[in-house]
Amino acid sequence: MSARIEYDLLLVGGSPSNLTLAYHFLELAKASGKEFTVAILEKGKEFGSHIMSGAVSNPHVLKKVWPNYAELNFPVEAVCNESNLSVLGTHGKWDMPAWMYPKSLDKNGYLVLTLSQCVYWMSNQVQEKAKEAPNVAVDMYTGFAAHKVIFEDGRVAGVAVTENPKSEEDYVYAKFTAFGDKGFISRDLIEHYKLRDCPQIWSVGVKEVWQLNESYEGKVWHTLGWPLLEGTFGGGFVYGMKDKKITVGMVISLDSKDPNMNPQWKLQEYKKHPWLQEMLKGGKLLKYGAALLPEGGYYSLPKKFAVPGALLLGDALGVLDVKQLAGIDRAMECGYVAAEVLHDALVKGDFSEEALAPYQKRLTDSFVIKESYDDRYFRWAFIENPKLLGQYLPTVAKGVDDGHPLVGMMKVGMKNPFGAAADGIRALGLIEGKKDIGAIKYIPDFKHIVPAFVAPKYDEPQYDKATIYSRPDAVFYASTKYHEGNQHIDEFNAQVCVKCISTYDALGKTTPCVADCTAEVHRIDVIDSIKKHGMSLENCVHCRTCEIVCPEVNLRVKPTEQGSGPDFMGL
Repeated sequence: MSARIEYDLLLVGGSPSNLTLAYHFLELAKASGKEFTVAILEKGKEFGSHIMSGAVSNPHVLKKVWPNYAELNFPVEAVCNESNLSVLGTHGKWDMPAWMYPKSLDKNGYLVLTLSQCVYWMSNQVQEKAKEAPNVAVDMYTGFAAHKVIFEDGRVAGVAVTENPKSEEDYVYAKFTAFGDKGFISRDLIEHYKLRDCPQIWSVGVKEVWQLNESYEGKVWHTLGWPLLEGTFGGGFVYGMKDKKITVGMVISLDSKDPNMNPQWKLQEYKKHPWLQEMLKGGKLLKYGAALLPEGGYYSLPKKFAVPGALLLGDALGVLDVKQLAGIDRAMECGYVAAEVLHDALVKGDFSEEALAPYQKRLTDSFVIKESYDDRYFRWAFIENPKLLGQYLPTVAKGVDDGHPLVGMMKVGMKNPFGAAADGIRALGLIEGKKDIGAIKYIPDFKHIVPAFVAPKYDEPQYDKATIYSRPDAVFYASTKYHEGNQHIDEFNAQVCVKCISTYDALGKTTPCVADCTAEVHRIDVIDSIKKHGMSLENCVHCRTCEIVCPEVNLRVKPTEQGSGPDFMGL
C-alpha cells in the first residue's frame, strides 16, 4: 500500500496569487526557521502556458513583494506613457478628454505586461527563494491538475490529481490548500459549502499579439463602441509593447442577449476599424488566445474567503475589479496576505477554521475589498438600464462617425430629454458608488440570452483580408496540443443538446455553445437525419465560454491532464 502523500501547504494553480503566496511564505519560513513542505500544482505544461491577460497593471504590490524587480529582470513590455479611453464608430475614433472618464482608467505609469511570461518569471523566483530556505521542501508540479476536492471530516483535505483516482498515489493531501484557479475546481468547494448567494457573472477576453512595422511602445487604448453596438457590455483594448509588438483584444460580457455573438469574430470585426487597419498594415499575427474573467465584483464574492482547511485567492475568489480594469495586483495581494496567515497558523499548529479567519478580515480592510465595495454597482448600472449600451452608446458612436461626438451626446438628450438625464444621473451614481441601493443579485449569464435576438446591421469598413483570421485559423496561433484520449468537456445529456439545436435551428441560428466558442470545438453533426452536438476537443483553448453560455447547463469544462491544452506563452 502506498504511503499517503501529504504536505503542509498545497497550492492549486500556478497563478499570480499562488506564486506570490509561495514566494512570501518562503521569506517568512526562512525567517522563522520552521520546517515545512509545500506543493504547487500547475495544469499547464509549464508555469504560464495556461495564463492569459491584457495586461496593464499597477505595480504597487509587485514592488512590495519584489522591491528589486527591475534588477531581477521582471519581464516588462513597456511603461504606459499615453493612456486613452476612446469611442469607436464604424470608421471614426474619438479619444475622450481625461476629465470625462473615471480616473481609474488613466493607466499612465502602469506596466504593460505579458502575464504568461510574468508567471513563468515568478515560478523561477520561487525556485530561487527555495534555495535560501533549506528548511522548506518545495515541489512544483507542471502538467498536474486538480480534478476533485477531497473532503474529510468536514474540511478540505487536499485534491485528486487524476480524473478517476485509483490509488493513494492519485491524491495529494495537505494541512491547508489554497485555490488560485479560475473556477475549474474551486467552484466545487464554493458549491459544497454554499458560499455564494449571488452568482458569479463572466466575460471572455479574446486577444491577439501582433508584430508590426512601427513601434507603439507605452501607448494604451481602451475602447467603447464598434463592434459592440447591439447592447452587449464590453470593449476593446490595444497595448503597445516593446520590439514593435502590440496586444489587440476585446473583453465581452457573457450576459449578452445575442445567442450567436461569436467573441473571436467580434475581435476580427474590431480589427476591421480603419484606426486598427492602419496600425496592423504589413504586420504579422504571432499568438491568439481566450480566457474567462470573473466580473461580478463585490456582491459575487463568497460569504467566506476561507473554509476548514482551505482558502480562495484571485480569480477563484473573484476579486477582479471591472471598473478599475484590474485583477493582477488584487490577486497578488491575496497571495501576500494568505502567506502570512497560513505561516502563522502552521507555526502555531492551529488547523482550525478560525486560524484562517484573519485572511478575510485583512483583505476586507485592504484596497482589494474596499475598492470592490466602492465599485459594487458598476456592472449593475448597465444591466439595470439596457438603454445605456443599446441606445445611447450607438447614438454617440454615430456622432463620432459624423465627426461630432459631443453632438451625438446631445442627440441622446434631445431624443429623450428627461429620461436620458435621469438615466445618466442614476447610472453615474451607481458607477461611482455614490448611490446605495442595497444588495443586488445577478442572474446567471445564460439567462440573459434572447434566442430570437437579431443584432443590428452596420456597414463594414474597408479592410485588408490578410489581417482577418477565421476561427479555425486562429486556433493554430493558440498552439493547442492534446494527448490521445482527451475528454475534458462533459456533455451530460445528448438529448438535451438535440432539443437545444432544434430550438435554435427553427430560428435560423446555431446554438450558443457553437456560436460563442472562442476556438473551433463545438459543432453540429447530422447523424441518422438528426442534428446532434459534436466536439473537436483538440481545438479547445480551455476558456469555458461554452459552459457559461449553455442555455441548458448541459456542459462542463474540466481540467486537462498531462499538460494538454493551449500554449499561451507570449500572451
